[in-house]
Amino acid sequence: MTDPTLPAQLADIRDEFLELEVRERLQLLLEFSNELPELPERYSEHPDLFEQVVECQSPVFIFVEVDDDDRVHLFATAPREAPTTRGFASILAQGLDGLSVDEVLGVPADFPLTIGLTEAVSPLRIRGMTALLGRAQRQVRERVSV
Repeated sequence: MTDPTLPAQLADIRDEFLELEVRERLQLLLEFSNELPELPERYSEHPDLFEQVVECQSPVFIFVEVDDDDRVHLFATAPREAPTTRGFASILAQGLDGLSVDEVLGVPADFPLTIGLTEAVSPLRIRGMTALLGRAQRQVRERVSV
């Protein structure tokens, strides 16, 4: 499935989900939850930098960094007991990592609806992932406008 507005690494993640049956997609989401990157040491002692995404059913906190090369890095925390939320955060952390500011800002707001999980999880959970993406994009805009 080709989408010129979607960066390759997000398109690969989406395609990986869409190649599976609905039940298998939940398993893949669980795998992503186990792959949520640990926080770098420079942020692990600074929870005050992170923004809670209150639209998510479980507590998830994100922080976006834009490096000197205008590359984006998304950091997130979510409890292991919340695999759906952790999975969504991990998809975005992995899918946005290293992209340019323009690529991140160009990710369509409906990306969470395109990965084939609308049949597997509740609309409330999909709204949470959509909020994660929206907050990440807002934080990117804030970082580059300073």
